Amino acid sequence: MKLIVKVFPEITIKSRPVRKRFIKQLAKNIRTVLRDLDPALVVDGVWDNLDVETRVTDPKALQDMTERLSCMPGITYFLQVDQYPLGDLEDIYDKCKLHFGDAVQGKIFSVRCKRAGHHDFSSMDVEKYVGSRLREECGAAGISLKSPEIEVRMEIRDQRLSVIHSQHTGLGGYPLGSLEQTLVLMSGGFDSTVAAYQIMRRGMMSHFCFFNLGGRAHELGVMEVAHFLWKKYGSSQRVLFVSVPFEEVLGEILGKVDNSHMGVVLKRMMLRAATTIADRLEIDALVTGEAISQVSSQTLPNLSVIDQVTEKLVLRPLIATHKQDIIDQADQIGTGNFARHMPEYCGVISVNPKTAAKRNRIEYEEQQFDMAILERALENAKMVPVDRVIEELGQGVDIEEVSLALAGQVVIDIRHPDAQDDQPLALPGIEVQTLPFYALNGRFKELDYTRQYLLYCDKGVMSRLHAHHLLSEGHANVRVYRPS
Repeated sequence: MKLIVKVFPEITIKSRPVRKRFIKQLAKNIRTVLRDLDPALVVDGVWDNLDVETRVTDPKALQDMTERLSCMPGITYFLQVDQYPLGDLEDIYDKCKLHFGDAVQGKIFSVRCKRAGHHDFSSMDVEKYVGSRLREECGAAGISLKSPEIEVRMEIRDQRLSVIHSQHTGLGGYPLGSLEQTLVLMSGGFDSTVAAYQIMRRGMMSHFCFFNLGGRAHELGVMEVAHFLWKKYGSSQRVLFVSVPFEEVLGEILGKVDNSHMGVVLKRMMLRAATTIADRLEIDALVTGEAISQVSSQTLPNLSVIDQVTEKLVLRPLIATHKQDIIDQADQIGTGNFARHMPEYCGVISVNPKTAAKRNRIEYEEQQFDMAILERALENAKMVPVDRVIEELGQGVDIEEVSLALAGQVVIDIRHPDAQDDQPLALPGIEVQTLPFYALNGRFKELDYTRQYLLYCDKGVMSRLHAHHLLSEGHANVRVYRPS
């Protein structure tokens, strides 16, 4: 399979050294993301294109390649083509007839030619010649440039002809790794996941920082959605997941800070902690999912007071975005269902919260706070490469596993819906239910408690983690299904 990758248009207007660096980074990212599917993948670059060639023929692997490229920052779109040395108009027609001769029979079609280089014919000459010959010799119903049933598309670049079979849309933006790194404050909800995606789409590597306000289920949920975001949109780079235990910090706020100022003080503590972590990682910018006045702590006066605790640049890509638009984009990028089923921990519920906090009053409230608690939270912070975060969680989790499901037991397929659709789990004589891992904790209590449930996933890691959590919640009727 041969692909022509069209880079983000803003890259092509950069200076030559910058453009070259960006395209080189994109080529490196493509090799990294597709390496497991084809170690011999060939990627070559020119002015605004990258040519990607693979000898892999397995349809599933080719589909995986297409899906991964569609989710890679830096690509506007890519074309699947057959490529030939450029001949004369007759030879161009022969190549188009080879691929489209049968398809245009009885159909209304058009011919589109994009050309770059020096030739003794124009793009219109090619379109007219190929179109008239296909109509005359292949039994086409007619030609329409406005509403064709079939489009015969080709690109001519210097002495190469590319006959185009399909076009796939990419994310746009800059290649990951071509710009600076950021630290995203991640709660796992709609806002923070969309903010992280937008930063990644712009080409900035995004490490994830989670402040655990109390609850293993919440931490597990945030780790899962962070891993999903990285795997789908950022796997060309290795980044960290940082988990900071903030229960004690929250308890100190609840006991020492005036009720109406708790929200702002909590955000300031998080920003202080994130600044320290960013310093350790040599990162200059923090990212949050805040939007103007979405909640009381996100008014302009409050955001100004919050930002005063750090000298880092605080990026808020959603600052003027409506909540419904954020939710819609979360659904579009695949994090919406994670957010809907994310365990919540409402640790700070202020009565009549301040919407225009004053710096001197906030600083007075913070004088009551024992900063040693914040230091202790930072000392106990855990940093794990996000590509290993799920496996790290699964280490030391001892759960009963069975290799054979028995009649009367129910196997619950907890894989992501995409995996469930691609490879449905079928067990003759055994009831199989599909319940994605991100919805499992919230909906398991609705199941028949008199039945025995076996959790299934590809590697057994997610099923062990969720079975362990359900057992700790008092559900004794759960095991892990690991077929031999």
